[in-house]
Amino acid sequence: MIQIREKGTQDYTTIWEEMVSFTNSRNADTPDEIWLLEHESVFTQGLTGRSENLLEETDISVIQSDRGGQITYHAPGQLIVYCLIDIKRLGIGIKKMVSLIEQSIIDLLEEYSISSHKVSGAPGVYVDGSKIAALGLKVRHGRTYHGLSLNIDMDLSPYKLINPCGFKDLNVTQMSNLTDNTLELSEIKKQLTRHLSNYVSRT
Repeated sequence: MIQIREKGTQDYTTIWEEMVSFTNSRNADTPDEIWLLEHESVFTQGLTGRSENLLEETDISVIQSDRGGQITYHAPGQLIVYCLIDIKRLGIGIKKMVSLIEQSIIDLLEEYSISSHKVSGAPGVYVDGSKIAALGLKVRHGRTYHGLSLNIDMDLSPYKLINPCGFKDLNVTQMSNLTDNTLELSEIKKQLTRHLSNYVSRT
């Protein structure tokens, strides 16, 4: 049974340290967890992130993270879903876990009549080539942490200051620009965690 935890709005470094502590202290019987939160405004660089992907220095902090991927942006109005999953226990690899997360987002967006897709070699979820969800994981001792960010209704302008996920001129979009449906964060959380939990439990 996956434990769902609401974390509110969190400083990036604080929650990152909490994820590392949880992952290091868990054992073979520790239930998997999904953490739901928002971050204060911050740029984060993945392990392979290159400094040239930050196009302009600003007062927004840039944090070197231990997740996979390149640079991205987090801020209120974006849903963060951290996936603390024992993939070794599930008997799946990191590529399968990434695919399950991506498909969960695609299923959620379909409920809002938003048609989305994957892009080969570029993890995340896209709508007509514009990125709506970013994804980056870290695996330690067969267990994942970090996860996904889904743009719901946020200020997208800071994305102009970076090459999002390392891609020059990549457009970024959000749910509020693509649907007339009412966007209730609490409902989106329920829907996305339902899809993700179902996929993980069926592996």
